[in-house]
Amino acid sequence: MRKKHHSSSTLILAISSAWFITIFLPVSSSAKTYFVSPGGSDAAGGTFDQPFLTIVKAHSVVAAGDTILVRGGTHFLNTTISLTRSGTSTNGLFLLAYSGERPLLDFSSMAVSGSNRGIQLSGSRWTVKGFDIKGAGDNGMFISGSFNTVDFCALFENRDTGLQLGSGASNNRIINCDSYYNVDPGQGNADGFSPKLDVGTGNYFYGCRCWQNSDDGWDGYLRPSNDVTTTLENCWSFNNGYLKDGTASSGNGNGFKMGGGDNGNADHLKHNMILKRCLAFDNRVKGFDQNNNVGSMTVTNCTAYRNGTNYSVSRALDSGKALIVVNCVALGSYGSLGGFAVQQTNSWLSPFSVSNADFVTVDTAGVRGPRKADGSLPDIAFLHLAPTSPMIDAGVSVGLPYSGRAPDLGAFESGPLTVIGEHREVAPAFRLEQNYPNPCSAGGGSAFGGNARTVISYQVPAPSARQTADGLGVEGSAVSVVTLKVYDALGREVARIVDSEQPTGSYRIDFNANTLPSGVYFARLQAGQFSKTIKLILTK
Repeated sequence: MRKKHHSSSTLILAISSAWFITIFLPVSSSAKTYFVSPGGSDAAGGTFDQPFLTIVKAHSVVAAGDTILVRGGTHFLNTTISLTRSGTSTNGLFLLAYSGERPLLDFSSMAVSGSNRGIQLSGSRWTVKGFDIKGAGDNGMFISGSFNTVDFCALFENRDTGLQLGSGASNNRIINCDSYYNVDPGQGNADGFSPKLDVGTGNYFYGCRCWQNSDDGWDGYLRPSNDVTTTLENCWSFNNGYLKDGTASSGNGNGFKMGGGDNGNADHLKHNMILKRCLAFDNRVKGFDQNNNVGSMTVTNCTAYRNGTNYSVSRALDSGKALIVVNCVALGSYGSLGGFAVQQTNSWLSPFSVSNADFVTVDTAGVRGPRKADGSLPDIAFLHLAPTSPMIDAGVSVGLPYSGRAPDLGAFESGPLTVIGEHREVAPAFRLEQNYPNPCSAGGGSAFGGNARTVISYQVPAPSARQTADGLGVEGSAVSVVTLKVYDALGREVARIVDSEQPTGSYRIDFNANTLPSGVYFARLQAGQFSKTIKLILTK
């Protein structure tokens, strides 16, 4: 029997935050929260009632562990916000939208210049969440620091790439962000997201979208970095190579440009790209593009439709590198893959024959729709497999969660991904995700209708596994008893949310903090000797 269609969002995916706070220590009550508002003054004290006017002023006084809360409304800016300070592995720095509000950082008055970026993040261990960033004279955001998280931000109408990582930026996480309508004067540089040129390794994108950028959606082109690795998961790239008014740009127009270098890549620069459950459609030139990359490219459970060319990787790779394309779908001609490609269960291979009837719909309605309250992608029916499609349960396991007997082909798994009959997803690591909303508030603008409630999501790996010391893998004995406790800033336990044995899977807890006073709190998740801690902020 075929599975009933469900949105893949039924799986609550926890994004690793291992670099935030890896051990729990008594927390100093000296951690401070500063407020910024369009109606504030930099001569004020930065309190809720007397907020600063600018993020720059707030940045000048923060220390590790501190938080900057930015009120909604339009912040008109004409100079770069430089985040140069750094947090630590136990005390990060937080630049957050105030709960229930959406600040717009409008840099439209900036002149076009390579030095006129919106936010320049050279510090490390920052969390930047909940901002719209518009009109910068160059990148909306440029990251050169490491171990930062950018979450639930939108970057648009900037005069170069929306968000670029370079100058050695490594181990950053870009989560649930959008980048669109970015265009440079020559139209050949502005991408949606660019981990390129002199970028470092270990950067990760999850749940991001980009569209109608004048050059490419994602660009991994290198100069002079070499042999770096970037991972993209559950990301959508569409209509790139077009301007906001819908006319074609003079840029490259690719969805995912996976690497390459100057002069036909005579230097053999290698960008090892890992793409999982990514979607490319209606890009003017190519959907998944090698360019001239000679590094490894792993493309699993991806879907391409109506690009100029859907998949294009033909140049031979350097020794020791591999092209792996598994469980992928193309509606229409798939394009061209070199004979060196390792392929398995792709829709253009026997015995599949793909048509529109294999999909619930090929109507793109909703792909630009608003994100959910937690920042995750909207539910869409576009290019989800129809219940009768032979591509359901037709794939091979590549380490991604799935339902049924085997993975489906393509970017969207049909059916709930938690428990299906005897099957339960294998969680790859023990993870704790940053709560949302954070700050949580009892004010009327709260995402929970005026109650001080927040969602905490986490992931427990397979019972036969335990987390490795670096928090990124599993091995050894079982995880059994799981505890999730909340502590105040003095290290006193104020709530015990979970204290039980839990099997593998992803969990989502709705924590009601109505009985707690305003302040900074820490939620600690522990299983055996391994633990993770996140910082919660409560305002009333």
